[in-house]
Amino acid sequence: GQVQKFDIEAWMPSRGGYGETHSASRFHDFQSRRLNLRYRDEEGKVRFCHTLNNTAIATPRVLISILENNQQADGSVRIPPALVPYMGGRDRIEKSGA
Repeated sequence: GQVQKFDIEAWMPSRGGYGETHSASRFHDFQSRRLNLRYRDEEGKVRFCHTLNNTAIATPRVLISILENNQQADGSVRIPPALVPYMGGRDRIEKSGA
């Protein structure tokens, strides 16, 4: 299994705690043995690769954190300034008057 793991977590008020949103793990040769992934070292000896597993972003959990941490008293959600350019300049999500 994994030898080393690094997690990034975000505060999730509904959970009353932090939740993993990103992770990176080292597996040494565990996965490469199962996949038969090999290479030749400088002396020509065949060895199994060491592998990595990464979750760049766990989208549902990131959305939970963004929505919960930025919801306003009126139910709208303030868009964090760093995300405004990716939201077409919008700085708030509000219920539309249907």
